[in-house]
Amino acid sequence: MRQPARTPDIPELRTFCVAAETGSLGRAAIRLHVSQPALSKRLASLERVAGTQLLARSSTGVTLTPAGRRLYEHARRLLEQADAIDMVLEGINRDAGPIRLAASHSAAEAFVAVALSEHVADAGPVVELLTANSHVVRLMVADGTADLGVAASRPGATPNPAVREVHLVDDEVVCAVPSAHPWSRLDRISLKEFLRTPMVMRDPQSNSRWTVESVLRKHGWEHADPLVQAATPVAALREALQRNAPVLLSRQVFPAGYFTPVTIERDLRFPRSFELVLPAVGEPSAGVSALADELRSAVADW
Repeated sequence: MRQPARTPDIPELRTFCVAAETGSLGRAAIRLHVSQPALSKRLASLERVAGTQLLARSSTGVTLTPAGRRLYEHARRLLEQADAIDMVLEGINRDAGPIRLAASHSAAEAFVAVALSEHVADAGPVVELLTANSHVVRLMVADGTADLGVAASRPGATPNPAVREVHLVDDEVVCAVPSAHPWSRLDRISLKEFLRTPMVMRDPQSNSRWTVESVLRKHGWEHADPLVQAATPVAALREALQRNAPVLLSRQVFPAGYFTPVTIERDLRFPRSFELVLPAVGEPSAGVSALADELRSAVADW
């Protein structure tokens, strides 16, 4: 019996199986993110190892030959085992290093930083905290820069297919004023006054800004241009205090005793939520799951 010159490698077998499943070398190349010439080269190399044709080519695509059908059954099982090994190795790598947590600025200031201080006190695994706006948090989890994210919901936005989101806690963007502002002594302000008053707002990419503008668009309303745009909630609060001006931020980031929430007529509200953000595929490591539980505990009394 003729012995193969070498053992086929995983990329060759994966290329063969994907080509057989799609019935097209072009579609297989797209799925595998390789050029069609490179894909054809892999198949030719595998067929040399097998010593026979594995795929019958025609103008309509490719089909398995009898020898190809025999190989496909075993190759598919081997690839499933290889994928399982990759997942185990990925989990080992995640568990071996620090947990990378990405959090929106508001989430970090409202509860994530406090939760992490308690996490450190309990001698939990090392956690690296990365802060960014909610959109970037999702991108960081999607591309593997972060293992777990905490982001504000984004009503009406197109979901990122590379992540999955789990509801963490309800939140609300509110209009609030420093204690010395005239609005702090009013039961409510008119919708007209709210809409025409320039306020301190977050930057256009922030979720709080998105939430406010999304609600106003639904009603066909438009707010006055911002008095100033701030990159973080802390910067927005500082600007509001210095200018004695209204500010729009998450209810959870206002320091006690310095700001008064404002009620707007027609009970105009800007609800949203904070979400845990995880990769769309695979299960979180034990450390990531434990950290997610700690974050849930941190907001349990909201």
